[in-house]
Amino acid sequence: MSHIYLNSSMLQQLNHTVQEYVADWMRSQPLHFNNTKLVSNPATMKTSSTTFLVTLAVAYVLYRWIFPVAQRQTSKPVSFGLPLPEAAQKHWKGKRLHSISGIPSNGSSDDSQRIQCHCPATGQVLGSFPSMTEKDIDVLVSKAAHAQVKWRETSFDERIRVLVSLQDYILENQDLIARVACRDSGKTMLDASMGEILVTLEKLQWIIKHGKKALQPSKRPGPTNFFMKWYKGAEVRYEPLGVIGALVSWNYPFHNLLGPIIAAIFTGNAIVIKCSEQVVWSSEYFITICKKCLESCGHDPDLVQLCYSNPPTANDNTANYYSSHPQLKHLTFIGSKPVAHHVLAAASKSLTPVCVELGGKDALICLDSFKDLNALSSIIMRGTFQSSGQNCIGIERVIVAATNYDKMVSILEKRVGKLRLGSDIDNLEDVDMGAMISDNRFEQLEKMIESAVKQGARLLHGGARYKHPNYPQGHYFQPTLLVDVTPEMDIAQNEVFGPVLSMMRGKDTDDCVRLANSAPFGLGGSIFGSDYAECNRVANQLHSGNVAINDFATFYVCQLPFGGINGSGYGKFGGEEGLTGLCNAKSVCYDKLPFISTQIPKPLDYPIKSNRAAWAFVKSFNTGSYTRSAWVRIKSLISLAKNAN
Repeated sequence: MSHIYLNSSMLQQLNHTVQEYVADWMRSQPLHFNNTKLVSNPATMKTSSTTFLVTLAVAYVLYRWIFPVAQRQTSKPVSFGLPLPEAAQKHWKGKRLHSISGIPSNGSSDDSQRIQCHCPATGQVLGSFPSMTEKDIDVLVSKAAHAQVKWRETSFDERIRVLVSLQDYILENQDLIARVACRDSGKTMLDASMGEILVTLEKLQWIIKHGKKALQPSKRPGPTNFFMKWYKGAEVRYEPLGVIGALVSWNYPFHNLLGPIIAAIFTGNAIVIKCSEQVVWSSEYFITICKKCLESCGHDPDLVQLCYSNPPTANDNTANYYSSHPQLKHLTFIGSKPVAHHVLAAASKSLTPVCVELGGKDALICLDSFKDLNALSSIIMRGTFQSSGQNCIGIERVIVAATNYDKMVSILEKRVGKLRLGSDIDNLEDVDMGAMISDNRFEQLEKMIESAVKQGARLLHGGARYKHPNYPQGHYFQPTLLVDVTPEMDIAQNEVFGPVLSMMRGKDTDDCVRLANSAPFGLGGSIFGSDYAECNRVANQLHSGNVAINDFATFYVCQLPFGGINGSGYGKFGGEEGLTGLCNAKSVCYDKLPFISTQIPKPLDYPIKSNRAAWAFVKSFNTGSYTRSAWVRIKSLISLAKNAN
């Protein structure tokens, strides 16, 4: 049995044959119930009960062993390999930039037609890439569209096989993938493992296990009309859109790129994804992994395409051209609010729907009832300083009720000062926090902190850029602890997106909720308390798209629909909604009973013989369809009969 291989079409045919065989037998047999013969047709009794039992046994074997084995064969992973990029090798000695300030903050070189990439942690040059043109994008979209024509016809098992193969590759190459992500983003290897690899594996595993169920036709109740509900069925079928797009941010170059690709592949779409100009080097390698995986599984690698360009200028409108491309049927945007305005304006020209995930000002609320402050401080530290605070659902505000506030300040003051900065990409140094993607926001961060201090906040640690003795060209900012922050301060209202831990004191539970809702964002939040009823009440009062109770950001790992409200954007990706959102939700109604179908009644058939009779017929039909009175329905049926001709 282990050597049996059946493709999806063979499985369907075999399934159909077994069903037809059993149906034929049933039609030829007398039907019994509790030893009482209900239907008898001795003339057609050609098959004995013994034959029927054999048939059932064969059917059981087919369903129990052959079908599952065949399905496992179609989903069996394929191994593949890729050459290692030179800069991804451990202890790589790439040349360093002479002056990091000579590199524009967007990562581009002096040549406006090229994009210069370098390692933010060390200043090592990673490479130079040509900024794509409008013609380049047309070619990418055309290739993806051509590949999608065949891909949309693949079965879920074939798509799962690709995802399983990709999952295996990631598991076997964690060190390499993390190092590539760190080279281009400056984060630590540990941060890359948690923020890049773990969440990507979870998305893959979740779709492999639950994606097929999420995209099955969704049966609906159908009409409530008394006369139609008996024979009309209704369902929603989820079909691929075609070629979709995504504009993803630089803070998680592997996960942010792979997430939309995984969802696109499984939903039967092709994707042309636009990475940030900050991380072109790593994105080129990561897209190669996806292409090689598709090719190794026997599919067209053109299904996934990568594009990149410099930001829009008076002479270069490539970025907006991508967002307005008429062949892109859906866009996912992950980035800042100012850039979102440009993307949405461009997408409106082609009426392309956009899912917008912007920044956050996520609050972690510690209620009076919560007691284990030391354990909570570890969550706060990880949620604030992972990836140097460059995390859309990172903890931007720690709001602590009055009873626990001073204790928590004391605990965090001791811990933040011990954080070590540096790079462990090549050497396994004991470092806690890596570099930021660039230094273009350092002055802004310093001004926000300085302004808060002038308004009464206390700066206990950090607050300024840091020149690392081993990596003087790296982009490092000191881990910062700012306490006694109040809502009117600029740092409490605007996204920091950096390693700054801001603490706010709440008088009581209601005041904590007020403080949490005082910022113009609404992406995520966390609530910690020993009284679950109280935590649940607070969760219902928070103005955000996602909430974790007694945990941090696990709503993302749980593959729930992810997205925010207010200044954090709109729309959802992730989970079932993320998959169905990339499909055409086609509404289909049908006749449940083959011998009953909709007919135009004679009084309503053109040309109408009598408007008086037609009106009486329709009125009786409406009344009989929706009245709550059985007697009124009976009278309506009599009226329908009178006016039927």
